[in-house]
Amino acid sequence: MRFLLLAAAAFGMFATWAWSQPKPPTPSEAQIDYQGFLGLTAEVETYRANRLVNLAEFQRMAGEARTLILDARSADAYAEGHIEGAVSLPFTDFTDQSLAAALGDPSVRILIYCNNNFSNNARPVLLKRIELALNIQSFINLYGYGYRNVYELGEVVDFNDPAVRWVRG
Repeated sequence: MRFLLLAAAAFGMFATWAWSQPKPPTPSEAQIDYQGFLGLTAEVETYRANRLVNLAEFQRMAGEARTLILDARSADAYAEGHIEGAVSLPFTDFTDQSLAAALGDPSVRILIYCNNNFSNNARPVLLKRIELALNIQSFINLYGYGYRNVYELGEVVDFNDPAVRWVRG
């Protein structure tokens, strides 16, 4: 009988402890909002269509004040080669803090490009599946983080073309 009383008391203490522990988030409380992402993507679609520029415009804008080129490819790919003057911030590192540190003022003009902007399909710009090109994720995320002055290289170029101003690592 004494054993049963001790077991019941222990179970009672365990049950009290278990109920007091934080519960894992339910799907509705998860920190992932797919519906929000779909809404953001729809909002960006029209906005982005008016922000695609050719290489000449991209390079002209790059030379203007309060403009920076963002290379969101991996740090290794950036180190192997990138457009002259580009700032490296890998897409996987995008947060409010990292973007603020790398880009500063959200009103600065940001020019983006990715592997799929290059016809070479050679390191460090190996082609991605076109529907998964990094420009898409980068643009949506920059917009979602409040960077609205974003322009994207909207054509395919050869990184050996001197107009590209490609820097080899």
